[in-house]
Amino acid sequence: MHDTSKQEALSKVPEVTLIFWVVKIAATTLGETGGDTVTMTLNWGYLAGTALFLGLLVVLVGAQILANKFNPVLYWATIIASTTFGTTMADFADRSLGIGYTGASILLFVCLIAVLSLWYCSQGTISVDTVATPKSEAFYWSAITISQTLGTALGDWMADTGGLGYEGGALIFAAVLAMIAGLYLWTNVSRVLLFWAAFILTRPLGATVGDFLDKPASDGGLALSRPLASAVIAAFIIVCLCVLPQRPGRHPEAAKAVAKAE
Repeated sequence: MHDTSKQEALSKVPEVTLIFWVVKIAATTLGETGGDTVTMTLNWGYLAGTALFLGLLVVLVGAQILANKFNPVLYWATIIASTTFGTTMADFADRSLGIGYTGASILLFVCLIAVLSLWYCSQGTISVDTVATPKSEAFYWSAITISQTLGTALGDWMADTGGLGYEGGALIFAAVLAMIAGLYLWTNVSRVLLFWAAFILTRPLGATVGDFLDKPASDGGLALSRPLASAVIAAFIIVCLCVLPQRPGRHPEAAKAVAKAE
């Protein structure tokens, strides 16, 4: 029974493979178009949109932590909720709080470092290989949510404040991600560091792609319908999960985390 509970604990985070990153980028693009659909197209506004997605995120994170095994639909629904909340939160910070994308990016970066530091001090590592207990999952989802919001602010900063536009921003982030992939394949750079760098930077890539799809042509976008773009991206994610089902991650280090928690 003891070994079974450990195995269940190891099954709640997906294996990090190429399909993981493909779905992650699609999910972040959906977060951008979906968040804009609620706040702009439906005219909810940034505060109401942020409150809506925060409530949804809290419910899904709770369900994810309480689940006794890996559920790809639940996991990716939680990721999408975190990235949609990140979209509305970053826009709220820029346009309603008035601190701008630069200020938001700096503040969120500090918050992310703080969460990762607390996680490391508590667990001795920030590797996803040890996400096997409610405490480590709480740190994991906190870091993910902040990184999603940071990624949104970075993407908008690059496109707007940086003056590169959505296409230019997407190319920059794609190039940096390609460099990270090269470091993963051909060097011994810390896999933990590369994972979190890639996780953060896939968000602004998705954000700039989402903005490119739904922003007006005068702003460098394609001016596509936000609800339609969101529906197409959601369908793509569903097809990926059905055709290329994900396996739960096999995390040899997680047994130590479970034993430590017990």
